[in-house]
Amino acid sequence: MKRAVRLGLGLAALIVAAGLLWLQLITKAPPPALLTPEGQIDLIVIDKGARTLTALQQDKVVLRLDVALGFAPEGDKVQEGDGKTPEGRFTVDRRNPQSAFHLSLGLDYPRPQDIARAKSQGVDPGSDIFIHGQPNRVGNLVTLPGDWTAGCIAVTNAEMETLWAMTPIGTPVQINP
Repeated sequence: MKRAVRLGLGLAALIVAAGLLWLQLITKAPPPALLTPEGQIDLIVIDKGARTLTALQQDKVVLRLDVALGFAPEGDKVQEGDGKTPEGRFTVDRRNPQSAFHLSLGLDYPRPQDIARAKSQGVDPGSDIFIHGQPNRVGNLVTLPGDWTAGCIAVTNAEMETLWAMTPIGTPVQINP
């Protein structure tokens, strides 16, 4: 009987310790502060074919990252749910530290021309295209492989923190095929 009680208590302690460790791994720290203007970038270029994001400051490359795209990345985004990452010139129009993903920089998609094209085809153009980290539910434990987003651009959480700190609202983003 004593052995069963000790075993039960040991198992309970192990479960509590594992739960506390899991919470520590998925708990979000405050986002990094935006750098002073001297440390901020003035352009992001995403090359869908090469799966890269390049951050520039006064035409000099300051950061190059590998990215994941929408689950069907070939071609331009046409409608909600098509799994494509849009192509063209966009602007970072919001910063969301409370995203379902580790930080997110929102793009101004859909633009007026995207809305007009979708309307002419009788479809919804979609919305909420972001550059973001990994899903919060996986914490810092893994980086999802391949192209897995619904149309967004994803990087690792550590890379997202670096990009977050240097990207002000208003930064142009060029997404190339």
